[in-house]
Amino acid sequence: MKSSSRISVFVKIPYKIYWKRRYSTKTNLTTWFNKYVDKNDVFSWNSVIAELARSGDSLEALRAFSSMRKLSLQPNRSSFPCTIKSCSALLDLQSGKQTHQQAFVFGYESDLFVSSALIDMYSKCGQLRDARILFDEIPQRNIVSWTSMITGYVQNHNAHEALSLFKQFLIKESENGGGGATDGEIFIDSVAMVSVISACSRLPAKGVTQGVHGLVIKRGFDIDVSIGNTLLDAYAKSGEVCVSRKVFDEMAERDDVSWNSMIAVYAQNGLSAEALEVFYGMARESGARFNAVTLSAVLLACAHSGALRAGKCIHDQVIRMGLEDSVIVGTSIIDMYCKCGKVELARKAFDCMKEKNVRTWTAMVAGYGMHGRAREALKVFYEMLWAGVRPNYITFVSVLAACSHAGLVQEGWHWFNAMKNEFNVEPGVEHYGCMVDLLGRAGYLDDAYNLLKGMKVKPDFVIWGSLLGACRIHHSVELGEIAARKLFELDPNNCGYYVLLSNIYADAGRWKDAESMRILMKDRGLVKPPGFSLVDLKGKVHVFLVGDEDHPQHESIYEYLEEINVKLQEVGYIPNRTSVPHDVDEEEKEMSLRVHSEKLAVAFGIMNTVPGSTIQVIKNLRVCGDCHVFIKLVSKIVEREIVVRDAKRFHHFRDGFCSCGDYW
Repeated sequence: MKSSSRISVFVKIPYKIYWKRRYSTKTNLTTWFNKYVDKNDVFSWNSVIAELARSGDSLEALRAFSSMRKLSLQPNRSSFPCTIKSCSALLDLQSGKQTHQQAFVFGYESDLFVSSALIDMYSKCGQLRDARILFDEIPQRNIVSWTSMITGYVQNHNAHEALSLFKQFLIKESENGGGGATDGEIFIDSVAMVSVISACSRLPAKGVTQGVHGLVIKRGFDIDVSIGNTLLDAYAKSGEVCVSRKVFDEMAERDDVSWNSMIAVYAQNGLSAEALEVFYGMARESGARFNAVTLSAVLLACAHSGALRAGKCIHDQVIRMGLEDSVIVGTSIIDMYCKCGKVELARKAFDCMKEKNVRTWTAMVAGYGMHGRAREALKVFYEMLWAGVRPNYITFVSVLAACSHAGLVQEGWHWFNAMKNEFNVEPGVEHYGCMVDLLGRAGYLDDAYNLLKGMKVKPDFVIWGSLLGACRIHHSVELGEIAARKLFELDPNNCGYYVLLSNIYADAGRWKDAESMRILMKDRGLVKPPGFSLVDLKGKVHVFLVGDEDHPQHESIYEYLEEINVKLQEVGYIPNRTSVPHDVDEEEKEMSLRVHSEKLAVAFGIMNTVPGSTIQVIKNLRVCGDCHVFIKLVSKIVEREIVVRDAKRFHHFRDGFCSCGDYW
């Protein structure tokens, strides 16, 4: 027999080097076995299986176990856990069942470590029933058994059962005298608490996370960084972003996951300034190292806020760190440039990527679509198909949205039908929403309504809202009333629907009905949210409201607008008063239009930037018809490109024209 010292050397030094170099071939494995391993010793095989499993080569771990059995060696209790874990990693249920059978044959099925590994394997393979049977048959469970079963429920989206099982654990604990012990000196640990908190994050009910949080503090787990990170995530998923920040601030120790999580929470909730503030804090923190995940989250924050200057700085950081080839980061860069109005820079980043996945292609399709460049969006989509990348649910949302922005009805119908027939992607609410919007704005109101009525899923307020908007464009009172009544049920506190229906009535000359909508809004205490526009100038965001007089330059802005209005009238500009309430006199309507937030933002941008540079404005609502005409003419008079991102899409104004072709 070969000496144990040689086996130890194999396991601890050469073997790890060997596998890190990824020489995972059957020939090489046989060579190393012959040189270092006593093939007749079960303990040697166990060491090999364990090292293979730990290094992530699960397939070779299973082959090693199979080779050992072919030699008629009898496995012991240490042979099974790592073999079963390899089945879990590969989601190989058949091999898992075979290993389970052998554990049963050799009498190790009731071993706590073997049974816990089996519970984990069945759970990861989606066989919760088998996992629970195993759990219930364990005569004396330890914390690993309980944690494996709770985690299994969480992984299979059954948070209620996970928490129910945790309650059973706490009951057993109290029956055994409290103090954290159950089934004979078994203590709850941080790993179990992480699984329980993860279950809380998947439940919509308020107060669940707070209850577990109290237990965390009582048991002294609040100093554990992994628990702090999971709590932060759980509170964020329940909409309690402020509590997430409090958890973050009170953490005794933070790791990279802590910082990344807090940045991502802010970015995903549209709190871009806060996300950037945390990122800058991370950069100042000694020991904190940002990575691809960090930069992707920060790029998302820049995308939401349109912070192009900050986004470019992050892109530079990506290059300095050598992360250009990261698919995740590259996709985030594309998304950031698209949402900051620089689709050409997005395309440049896209073309430079060596590797692209479905999200990368989808981001580029969506980017062209939101800028009204539907033909280019479809061209990228065709290139994606030619590259052999299979489109997913989100890809088709992006394709149909692009068709909707440009009024490509025929292409929209084609891909709406093809997604199910050719790609087996079932249309969802978002796809129907795009189609109703496409058909409605193109004037096919009956087709849009029939499609809506035939939906396999329940239409939401977004779809009905698209139909109501189309009714305003095409003056359809009857269908507008149907859509509005449904919207009053689904989203009763949104005053925008009341305003739209009131305007539809007014366009049809039904003044009493129009007035009744205004009165109904007032009786229900509904107030239209204020429109505002943003301009990012030298890293500082300037906010403008309708009729804003708080900005330090407001007097000079209004003076400049007066000068511009004189020039506009000389070229035939007539204010479009249809977006102003009908119960306002004509002079007041015109004055109201003159102080819209986007006009103030555009004037400020022109005044404070060098001639010839592009003006970028972000509007929280859909840009009104009058402002659209106004900005088109201004772009020609001042010889500037003006880019406006509204709630629906991008508008690129240049030389008196808009990229949307007046279709928005």
